[in-house]
Amino acid sequence: MTRTADNRSDVRFFALIPCAGQGSRASTSPSGQAKQYQKIAGLPMVLHTLAAFRQVGRLARTLVVVAPGDHFFDSSAKSGFNVAACGGASRADSVRQGLDALCHAGADTGDWVLVHDAARCLVTPEQINQLIDACQHDTVGGLLAHKLPDTLKSEGTLEQQGRVAATLDRSDKWLAQTPQMFRVGTLMHALDSAESEGSAVTDESSAIEMLGLAPRLVAGSAQNFKVTYPEDFALAEAILLNRNRMA
Repeated sequence: MTRTADNRSDVRFFALIPCAGQGSRASTSPSGQAKQYQKIAGLPMVLHTLAAFRQVGRLARTLVVVAPGDHFFDSSAKSGFNVAACGGASRADSVRQGLDALCHAGADTGDWVLVHDAARCLVTPEQINQLIDACQHDTVGGLLAHKLPDTLKSEGTLEQQGRVAATLDRSDKWLAQTPQMFRVGTLMHALDSAESEGSAVTDESSAIEMLGLAPRLVAGSAQNFKVTYPEDFALAEAILLNRNRMA
């Protein structure tokens, strides 16, 4: 399957932030609060994420997808964001329903959408713009990614579990990050196709790849990691506090 570049001057850029997960690997706070709402450097994690997107002037709209019944953004201090309470049981469900919400809000299937993890709170406006610059005339789209720096091992099975089975060639290995930027209509089709085939979708790029397309890899940063485990919170806070001191 191939795509040709759409160079219409009226093509717009939208951002979609799925924010309906519970982050079980990070554990929740004593109050049971989901990880994206836990505070890092004085602010809930997702607000750091949204602050970066707010500084990208060429985005027509940034939409946050939350779970039904999630009232985090109801307070007046957070009411300046576009929020859709249409989150699903999985990330792919939340993204797919968020795409519908964007279309209802005026997005066209030929527009670009940048999907970003709420828990990647260290992304910068410069990185977002870098992705747009690299992909806006691409025939497929692409994603921020980080070239694997460490030696890569595979684990044995059965009685060899917990032991090294092999050392893998890392020369062509990348760590996928977000944002991931694709045409609205193409991503909708990719997610629908994956669901109909019962295929697991770990990120938007994987759904696009299932269509036979090859997304562009755009070099990101090691700091654009997803806050996943408890120890990640301290590292993210240290980076954010250092950025604030340097500003």
